[in-house]
Amino acid sequence: MDIGTLRGLGTAIVLIAFIGMLIWAFSGKRKKSFDEAANLPFADEPESRKRDDQASRSKSE
Repeated sequence: MDIGTLRGLGTAIVLIAFIGMLIWAFSGKRKKSFDEAANLPFADEPESRKRDDQASRSKSE
């Protein structure tokens, strides 16, 4: 095996790993946990502030 073959195999392994991570990340099973994680920065806002923001968004749409 020469260096070109090893580099090609390495590239193929990285490509397979990347595709596997895409499938894992966009599978429907984890959507709920990702949505919860995306909303964590807003978890410490008071409840009235959230309602005001949601009301203003619905009016502007």
